Amino acid sequence: METFIHAYSWINLRFLLQGLMVTVYISIVSIILSFILGLFLGIVRYLKIKVISRIVGFIVDILRNLPLLLIIFFAYFGLPQLGIVTNVTCAAIIALVVFEGAMLAEIVRSGIGAVNKGQLEGALSNGMTYAQAMYHVVVPQALHFMIPAILSQFVSLIKDTSLATIIVLPELLYHAQIIYSQNTTYLLPMYAIVALMYFIICFTLSLIADHLQKQYSAK
Repeated sequence: METFIHAYSWINLRFLLQGLMVTVYISIVSIILSFILGLFLGIVRYLKIKVISRIVGFIVDILRNLPLLLIIFFAYFGLPQLGIVTNVTCAAIIALVVFEGAMLAEIVRSGIGAVNKGQLEGALSNGMTYAQAMYHVVVPQALHFMIPAILSQFVSLIKDTSLATIIVLPELLYHAQIIYSQNTTYLLPMYAIVALMYFIICFTLSLIADHLQKQYSAK
């Protein structure tokens, strides 16, 4: 018990909170950008444009079947070799956005496919263009099917930020590692509080996802 008390000193807790802020920042930026990318890629795949949709589908399938850690390494070590200069934060965001965007693309494609085709045909018969029908009628309805799955994917994204500790991103887990590297007796307390922080954030999103799932299942 005494070990836990010393481990949770104000200095250590403040240092952990600094790492948590980085985790939250990376998560928010990655969630927003990956959602935009996933929505775009998912719509392109659904439209089945001859060559473009096949190329997008091929790229998405490759990304979905690659380990996220490999994509993080490529973003941090590979992009500079191609002349694209990135820092550790940008590399982590790029990797997360690309990987999660590919995952979300499949959710979006499935969500749009779940909308009754009569909705699109009805919108077109009322004088809307195809783009207007997708934007005003199909996609908003598809979001009702997609939201629970999308939120679950966002939970995975938040947990995946911990993988960026391998490229020395100063996020929550990396800060915990610094603390217990100075005093190995703090290892268990650090992992315990880090687990609690991740649990609070992810469990909150999981509750929201479960609530939305029940809400839309009842309709």
